[in-house]
Order: sequence, then structure tokens, then C-alpha cells
Amino acid sequence: MGTPDFAAVILKHLLAWEGGEVLAAYTQPDRPCGRGLSCKPSPVKALALEHGLDVRQPLNFKDPAEVEALRALEPDVLAVAAYGLILPQAVLDVPALMPVNVHASLLPKYRGAAPIQRCILDGETVTGISIMRMEKGLDSGPILLQRALRMGGDEHAGQVHDQLAEMGGLLLVEALERLRDGRLAVVPQDDSLATYAPKLSKDEGLIDWNRPAQEIHNRARAMHPWPGAFFQWSPDDKKHLRLTLTPGKIGPESEHKAEPGTILGEMDGHIAIQTADRLYLTPSVQPEGRKALSASAFACGYLKKNC
Repeated sequence: MGTPDFAAVILKHLLAWEGGEVLAAYTQPDRPCGRGLSCKPSPVKALALEHGLDVRQPLNFKDPAEVEALRALEPDVLAVAAYGLILPQAVLDVPALMPVNVHASLLPKYRGAAPIQRCILDGETVTGISIMRMEKGLDSGPILLQRALRMGGDEHAGQVHDQLAEMGGLLLVEALERLRDGRLAVVPQDDSLATYAPKLSKDEGLIDWNRPAQEIHNRARAMHPWPGAFFQWSPDDKKHLRLTLTPGKIGPESEHKAEPGTILGEMDGHIAIQTADRLYLTPSVQPEGRKALSASAFACGYLKKNC
């Protein structure tokens, strides 16, 4: 059970595993997307169809017939990753062994919908994957396996997502093998240590240049590729331009400290912007409604420098 790319990678590992059989794939209904509002299948559905799996897309499990259809499959395990639906107890009771969930954090920290982004936003240097037995509470079930991933400080959320998805698929297979062999320990979470990672909103991408460069770097990394870190740039009193920046790196202290948010020009192939304490260097920015511009293209087109 799952919906986005993260879950599709997990499904890929399950399909390659010779120790069990995937009976069906559950994913959210196709949603209108894009300017044409055409319906696009989820990554899980697309992968499942490639492999000839039975794909099921209930709106929810309030209809007892949906629960009965799941029960008729007689699964030993429900494997869930980023499904996007709350599963009632009647569904959690279906598998003969247990329902398991792949969560992209070291639980009990960062329970909820955006663990990767919140972890980076907080400046954490270690994240990981937790395989847990599902129960009715939000990501509160006992831990079956965990594995940590150290971050170097410059990775953005998209890169960490991809690493954790691969790790999650491998760890889920390991958990299933241990479960089959009776070698799987179950460790309750310490609820007193729990933190929460609510879903991101687009507004959270707004950069406050009055903050230290490290905080801005963390925000830029956490918001990339979605929703993107952005700010309003006013090159003069008349123009107000929204710029979305690509995560870059923390620069040196400015010799001539300008007001926070001032774009100082090109430096080492990056656009240098003043923060509260240091420069922030981004390799490119994207003006609203236009294509992304490299540092040199932006300096030439908007700063009238180095043309």
C-alpha cells in the first residue's frame, strides 16, 4: 500500500524479493494534475501495472466491502509506505502476521507526513528508516528494525528522499525475512521522546534573510524540490520579483556588509546574497513564471554585470 515515488521504490524491492509474493497493490485514486487537469496514475500504480499486479484504489475503507475484498486476498503481511490514507483497525486486523510500515525517520522522532523535510529544516545531521508494526496511532507502533543515515550538511530533501527510499526497501525485505524466520524483535517506542513532522505548506518556503546563513541553508535544502525556497526581490522601488533559489552553500562574511537580502552579484559561479551574518551562495534562481537562470545569466540579465 502506497502512492508516491517513495512507495514505488519500496514496491520495486518487494517485487524483486524471492521470499514472498505481492498479491495486489493498493494506491490512492488517480488525481487531476497539471494545467490540463488530466488524471495521472500514481508511481505505485504505474509500477504495479508494469508488473501485471492487481491494482486497487479505494477512496477509503469505510465501505465494509473494501475490507472484505482485502481480506479475501488472505495476506500474511500488509506492507505500507506513504499511502496517504488512514487505515482503520478493521484493515490493520486483516493480515495473518502483521501490518508493517516503512517510515522515513528514526522514530519516535518526526512522526507524521514530512519527516525528511522537517529533519533537514531542524539542522539534524542523522536521519534514517524505521520499520514498525502498525497500530491505530500516528506512527506510534513498536519498532521492528531501524537503520540510520548520516547527512553531510549539504544534501537537499530530494536527495535524502531517494537514499531513504532505497534503504527502506532493503530494510523492509530484511524485516520480512526475519519475520518469516521468527527472528524479529518488537521494541515499543518511547512516546515521551516523540516529535512531529506535519505536512509542508508552500508559505514555509519563504526565506527571511535576517536569519543566519545556516538557517537559510537548511530551509533551502528542506524545501527542495518542493515547495521551493523563495523570496521577493526588489531591484528598485517599482519592481517586485519572486525568485525561487536552488540550494547552494554558505559563503564567507561580506567585507562590506549590506542589508540582509541584498543581491551582491556573482561569486565563484554563484549568486551571492547577504544574510544576517554571512553570504549565501546559490547556483541559480528562477524568476516566477520563467526558466531557472544560472548565476552568470542572472547577473547579466538582471544585474547588468559580466555581460
